[in-house]
Amino acid sequence: MTCDKRILTPFALIFVFLFSCSKPTQSQTEFDLLITNAKIVDGTGSEAFSGNILIDDGIIQKVGAFDTDTIQAVQTIDANGRVVSSGFIDTHSHGNPIETPRFDNFLSMGVTTISLGQDGNSPATENLSEWMDQVDSIGTGPNILHFMGHGTLRRLTNTPQQPILADANLEAMVGLMNNAMQAGSFGLTTGLEYESGRYATMPELVALAESVANHNGLVMSHVRSEDDTEIEDSIRELIEQGKKSGANIQASHIKVVYANNPTRAEAVLQLMNEAREKGIQITADVYPYTASFTGIGIVFPHWVTPANFNEVKESRRTELEEYLRNRIAMRNGPEATLFGTAPWAGMTLAEVADSLNKPFEDVLIDDIGPTGASAAYFVMNEEVMKRFLQDPHVMVSSDGSPTMRHPRGYGSFAKIIDNYVNTESVLTLEEAIHKMTGLPAEILGLSDSNQVEIPRGLLHEGFAADLLIFTPQNINDTADFENPHQYAEGFDWVFVNGEPVIEEGERNEIRPAGIIRKISK
Repeated sequence: MTCDKRILTPFALIFVFLFSCSKPTQSQTEFDLLITNAKIVDGTGSEAFSGNILIDDGIIQKVGAFDTDTIQAVQTIDANGRVVSSGFIDTHSHGNPIETPRFDNFLSMGVTTISLGQDGNSPATENLSEWMDQVDSIGTGPNILHFMGHGTLRRLTNTPQQPILADANLEAMVGLMNNAMQAGSFGLTTGLEYESGRYATMPELVALAESVANHNGLVMSHVRSEDDTEIEDSIRELIEQGKKSGANIQASHIKVVYANNPTRAEAVLQLMNEAREKGIQITADVYPYTASFTGIGIVFPHWVTPANFNEVKESRRTELEEYLRNRIAMRNGPEATLFGTAPWAGMTLAEVADSLNKPFEDVLIDDIGPTGASAAYFVMNEEVMKRFLQDPHVMVSSDGSPTMRHPRGYGSFAKIIDNYVNTESVLTLEEAIHKMTGLPAEILGLSDSNQVEIPRGLLHEGFAADLLIFTPQNINDTADFENPHQYAEGFDWVFVNGEPVIEEGERNEIRPAGIIRKISK
């Protein structure tokens, strides 16, 4: 209805004046949130600028130096010069949104979107839409992205643990992969160093990646080996998968185990640069710690599996003992393996061996086995990690969870600001925030309105209001290996879809998010 009175009767004129030409209703003039006097870091990597941000219905309506005198808002926050950025996006996360839907560990370090289904393992369901609906019905603290695990595909299709597959097995896996992409999954993950993934051959990897490419998704890989002597071949295998399938690819939690010189990172980055020059879209993510965390099976040889372990103990015991002695020695000795699961949580392999009065290799064989524990392994070099961090095609991840006994699940993103911006100046604040917002959003497709219903990851008009307000100097990653489940500090406000989940530094119980579904081509 307009205010054109030329064709209206006298009675209609009165009606229109009262209901259309009077002062607009509250819903037309009052916005949900106005943030003023902000130091805006928009996620593009550009220099910070001063301005205001207007939000309504979970969407950023306006960003910049606009007049706020005439704006009415339900809530106004004076940032008073504090940084306002997009919420951080974790490209490699772990956890169960049905069991721990709030994910306070992520929210407390500024993460508003997490990516689940990593390292080849995702929820074991053939009806992914039903699982997504269940998560939505519960509600979550951060937004959730789903990736389909390669190992899960093998298990759901009863594919045998062997490299040569029947056509029916591969067709069944590809069918489930297609269904997952159509349901809104963001892509495929592989864990080629683990039990199911180690049997995958290139034809299998390419066939599944082609499904991902057809839906404009992403393949993320825990590559076949991260050891110093094998990392280049592992990256080449990932590049070959991307080349033959046409899929965009990402090396998960990139590292070089045992390397002590940043030139090793340079060699790996050069391989990736050469691939990009040939048109292959390859990126990587990294977490800011020098210890990894995974199952103890990582130290056992490939010829030991859960199925044959007892047989190997009997028939190849001496060979296995020698292998474990050498393997642990290469990984900086038994003092560098810190258990994160009961009954030895918080003890090193050396301490457990001392307590049991036996050699550590016997502890691994007789008391633990290849599936009996998880641990942190201090096998990386910080200078190598920092070189990866500085590369423009490498983003930040946590590889963490609410329950994992490793500080990365509670501290990674805060540590980037605390250590590598504030203390060491490895990155500028704008560079760091780009690696935690705009870059992952671009690679995942989150900032593209053709791929998601509401774009996010940048402080731009029309983008989802996933926001942080903080003073960089106040950010503190408090978690360590002795106390890994301590929340990060310093994020004054954290908003997810326009709703505050942390208010003036205090966590609440609100769950304003759920599954983000990728738009299928």
